[in-house]
This record gives sequence, C-alpha cells and structure tokens, in this order.
Amino acid sequence: MSCRLLVLALVFAPLAIGCSSVKRTDTARTAREQILISGAVDQSLAKCDFTPFQGARVFVEDKYLDCIDKGYVVGSVRHRLMLNGAAIATKPEEADVVIEMRSGGVGTDNADSYVGCPEIVLPGMLTLPEVRLWQKSRQSALAKIGLVAYDTKTHEMLGAGGVSASLADDTNVFVFGFGPYQYGSARTEMKKTIPSQPGQLNQELPSMVAFRDPSRQNSPDRLQLTSGKQEE
Repeated sequence: MSCRLLVLALVFAPLAIGCSSVKRTDTARTAREQILISGAVDQSLAKCDFTPFQGARVFVEDKYLDCIDKGYVVGSVRHRLMLNGAAIATKPEEADVVIEMRSGGVGTDNADSYVGCPEIVLPGMLTLPEVRLWQKSRQSALAKIGLVAYDTKTHEMLGAGGVSASLADDTNVFVFGFGPYQYGSARTEMKKTIPSQPGQLNQELPSMVAFRDPSRQNSPDRLQLTSGKQEE
C-alpha cells in the first residue's frame, strides 16, 4: 500500500511544479483594483456630454454620492466640466447650474475557475497537492453614476439627465503554471495611457447623458441630444 502511494505521489509531483501563485500588496487595496474602479468611472463619465455648460458657473453637489473613491468621481466630473468651458462655483448661490451626482454602485467582483485536480487526502496522512492545468482569474469593476442638472434661479431641470454605467475588467490566464497571460480593459488602458506625452489631447465623449444649455431659457423644451441634433 505504501509503495502504491509513493508511486502516485511521484506521478503527480511534476504536474504541481509552477502551479502556485503569490499575491502581494503593500497597501490596503491593490493597484489593479484601483485602476479598475477608476477605469469604470472614466468610461461612465465618457458617456456624458458636458458641452451645454460651456460658459456657465456650475456647482457640483456630491452629498447624494456615497461610494468608494468618491474623491476621484467628483474630481473627474469637475475636470470634465472645466475641460468643456464651465467655471466651477464653490457655493450653490454663486452658480448658474447645480449638478447633483449619485451612485448606483461602484465596486469590484472576482471570479476564479480552473481545470485540474483538487487536493486529495489519502489514508496514512498523505496528501496529493492540488493540480491546476488551466486557470483563469477575472476581476471586474462596475461604476453606475447618475447625474441631473437644474437651473439655480428657476429650479427647472436642464434636460433629462440620466444614469451611465460601465464595466472594466482584468483577466489573467495560467496554462500549466506559466503566465499570466493578461487581457481586458485594464491592460488596454495601461497600454494606451502610459506612452502618452504631457499635453496630449485625448477626450472621448460618446454622449449618452443629455443636458440643456442653461442660457436657452426661452426654449424650455429644446434638449441637446447625444447625436448633437436638437429636438423641438
């Protein structure tokens, strides 16, 4: 019996070589998790068209925003507003427009799968190690952000506002212990942004959230649509 167990151990031992992985981080949250969340936030805000606020004084109200990395979300909205010609007001009474923000969910999920043999405990206190021939680890981040804007004088809503949601992901695959072979939006973002030079303009605004130009008070039913056209 002991000889048989020894033979089994010798057979499975070579397969276990290189099948383990070590995860190490010196911070409370991994850099990859933070990149995924910020990437999902950026993708969500990239669907919002802030051009109608050009020349207006805008106050960003964040008291309804309750999520992780709140500072990044608020700062990103302020940045995009200024990038489109708006002036940031420090108080609502000093603003022409107030934009209220809310979060429907900002966080990460993990999913792991593998093909192989689980750890096997044999009689005689002998344990065969876990063998993973193929392994996939996927971490994803979701950001769902709602925006609504209203005129500070009339308190009328400017356009329909809306909710924008996006998903960022990072997938790592190991084959016979070799890897990781990486793909996903996080890797694409890193390849795209790291070579960029200071001052390089890269603004993508596939408009999905619509607002009305606050200066057009005589046409309350005219909305700025995502296609750039207007509707009576």
